[in-house]
Amino acid sequence: MKVAVIGLGRMGRAIAGRLLVAGAEVTVHNRTPGAEGELIEAGARAAESVAAAAGSSEIVLTLLSDDTALEAVATGGLCSALQPGAIHAAMGTHGVAAVAALAERHAAAGQRFVAAPVLGRPQAAADGQLGIIVGGAPDAVRACAPLFELIGQRVFDAGGDPQSAAAVKLANGFVLACAIEALAESFSMIRRFAVDPELFREVLTGGLFPGPAHAIYSRLMVDESYDEPGFTTALGLKDVQLALAAADRCALPLPSVGVVRDRLLGAIAHGDADRDWAVLAREQARAAALE
Repeated sequence: MKVAVIGLGRMGRAIAGRLLVAGAEVTVHNRTPGAEGELIEAGARAAESVAAAAGSSEIVLTLLSDDTALEAVATGGLCSALQPGAIHAAMGTHGVAAVAALAERHAAAGQRFVAAPVLGRPQAAADGQLGIIVGGAPDAVRACAPLFELIGQRVFDAGGDPQSAAAVKLANGFVLACAIEALAESFSMIRRFAVDPELFREVLTGGLFPGPAHAIYSRLMVDESYDEPGFTTALGLKDVQLALAAADRCALPLPSVGVVRDRLLGAIAHGDADRDWAVLAREQARAAALE
């Protein structure tokens, strides 16, 4: 199977590398040159353009940071070069409106489209441990299944409408955002009472909250380790804004997400846009006059 990976940020590189290790024939392209080096050394073929990557592939995986980038790739050669019957699987986090519009565009061109946003950090992709939320026509989903099995430990079927997969990813994301905000607030509380943050982390993860989200983000907060982000504050803001936009489409109030959005904006205003979004603990500490 000929596969193209377009978008070589940390997640895109991890997924492409995983596919190469498994023996897939992989073409890679990044809009900003320079990200392809290690993948080429590992056996990938570099395409000079989006059209060149899409035109020679049966399945194109896009790992793009936002809807603007997705639109630029779609209009910059993906939709015009993808062969009839070929598949575009959008694996980034995108808004429901952008996903719906792109699904219509591919259908009009006789191409197939799957929304397949991922759950997990880049290391999980490299280890084949991602979760993948899939929405699209059953035949297209089945065609992508061998690839998804290589990079994911579980596939969640959101049904035949790609918008459904986008909505599930956004809903999952805002639950995580709210959990990070709650952690940030709780750590500021125990600091007020001079409690050892490591002790509080043990109480959390050894009791009601043993899952990976609380384990990972509480560790980052205890260590104040924000400068090697798995997911940046700027991307967190993008995702919660997409959740709010989805809610606007169906007149759905999401008051908790509004709180997190404002806290993310505050962190960005303080210069933390490119730090891990666990830096909300620092933003809460500022608000509580602890820093």
